[in-house]
Amino acid sequence: MFGLADLLSLVISSFIILPAVTFIREAGYFIISGLFGVKNARLTIGSGPRLFKFGVLDIRKYYHVNSWFSFDSVKRKSNFAYICIYAGPILINVIVAVTINALIANGFLEESKTFWSRFIFYAFYFVLFDSIPMKTVNGKPNNGMIIYELVRYGKRIDFNEEPLIVGTTEAEEMYQEEMEKIEKVKEEIKEEIIKNDSVPPDKKG
Repeated sequence: MFGLADLLSLVISSFIILPAVTFIREAGYFIISGLFGVKNARLTIGSGPRLFKFGVLDIRKYYHVNSWFSFDSVKRKSNFAYICIYAGPILINVIVAVTINALIANGFLEESKTFWSRFIFYAFYFVLFDSIPMKTVNGKPNNGMIIYELVRYGKRIDFNEEPLIVGTTEAEEMYQEEMEKIEKVKEEIKEEIIKNDSVPPDKKG
């Protein structure tokens, strides 16, 4: 039976563990791509309006599992470089999960063993999702499919007109356009409210 303890576990998994593992996954792109000289790298955390930017971090208002990495270009454009970049999220989650698992196996983290066991579960969930070659939303290849095609055929694949990783400059332009639309809608709503308030009650239909 689903009880209060299960509800608490669900909340912790949804709002703490899953976002943290997602961030670690995206950080894998950032760490590995830095070795190959990416330009204008950015790690975005959350979604919606921006709260602040600090270095490569872009912190958004609505914090949850929505995090992503972007860059404009990479200095080393070899297939090996791209394989390493797309393998980054897989490798970092494996390293984190195996390290935590080793700590638990050696008697550490006993007081919070349930939390960290669940953390390992989600880390390997992303590893599985990233590793097995498949198409995802709108036919986009996952990291496993990209790596497979690079190794087997020596080419990058893209089943959409969109780039596999959106450039930081392009992402910023899209964000600014979105914020402008939101502000425009807010102004229209505000003007409509003011207009309605200025109409006498007996004139309102």
